[in-house]
Amino acid sequence: MISGPAASAPDAVAAAPAPSDAPQAARGAVEQAPDSVVVVLAQIAPRLGDLPANLERHLTVVAEARRGGGHLVVFPELSLTGYFLKDLVPEVAVRLDGPELGAIAQACGDVDVLAGCVLESEEARFFNAAVYISGGRVHHVHRKVYLPTYGLFDELRYIAPGDRFRVFDAPLRAAAPRRPWRAGVMVCEDMWHPTSAGLLAREGVDAFLVPSASPGRGIIQGAAPGTALSYDHMTRTYAQLFTSYLVYCNRVGYEDGVSFWGGSRVVGPDGAPLHEPAGDDEVLIWHRLDLGALRRARLAYPLLRDERHDLVDDESDRLRRRRALD
Repeated sequence: MISGPAASAPDAVAAAPAPSDAPQAARGAVEQAPDSVVVVLAQIAPRLGDLPANLERHLTVVAEARRGGGHLVVFPELSLTGYFLKDLVPEVAVRLDGPELGAIAQACGDVDVLAGCVLESEEARFFNAAVYISGGRVHHVHRKVYLPTYGLFDELRYIAPGDRFRVFDAPLRAAAPRRPWRAGVMVCEDMWHPTSAGLLAREGVDAFLVPSASPGRGIIQGAAPGTALSYDHMTRTYAQLFTSYLVYCNRVGYEDGVSFWGGSRVVGPDGAPLHEPAGDDEVLIWHRLDLGALRRARLAYPLLRDERHDLVDDESDRLRRRRALD
């Protein structure tokens, strides 16, 4: 079933508004297609510092995705904890082998899940992390590299930065594609730095997964805050330049009087959104990503083929040598 603004997009599976207390999704099985992946964007409003309630919300959404035929659920940034944590960071931090991620792993079955959390290391360092869970275990972890510490943001005071971008094979057992989908994660501010997407593209990414906790900021243009317009430009540009899908899942709700604008969407490898961006309500958005569309875009726009990585490497080496002499 296709409903609402998603009906005009052929790759849209379903989108439905949510009641005030929980996100709602289309009921019933999703029609399967070969070499495609059904991704579910969980645009939710996490409760600040309430790890048990947020975990329960995750389990509910994962169960809904399993019933509806989803293959991958993408949650927003810090979906297990809320965003403006400040001194709460150590109180809500989880470990890779802890019960919270273990509960999601146990519940996901054949559905893959990307969830956001504060991740504590053995050295008691805390990271803003996106954890990819598949087959009952943690499959990949991305630790947010670029921590905004300006304006209303203060992440670097409480959070340690990550130091890498890596592409990984997404298992997607329920979809059983003929070849692995190559995924790469950028968390919110990571996407504001073009090198993040460039590094993932160089490793052969098929789909950028971008969990976000973006507040509405900036001059209002029409009905959209400035940040919404910026993300619209970035998501389209990266998807088209790197001929890859881009899955952007932002949160909604309020924390300390600050509103989060939502606007979750999937952009195709030609730079065209597959549906109108979501509004600012809780909602599950279902979309089908197709390997065939990826191939067609890369045949039409052979930008990855023509990229000069050798030139980039040589020029980077030259700049490093020059800095060493300064």
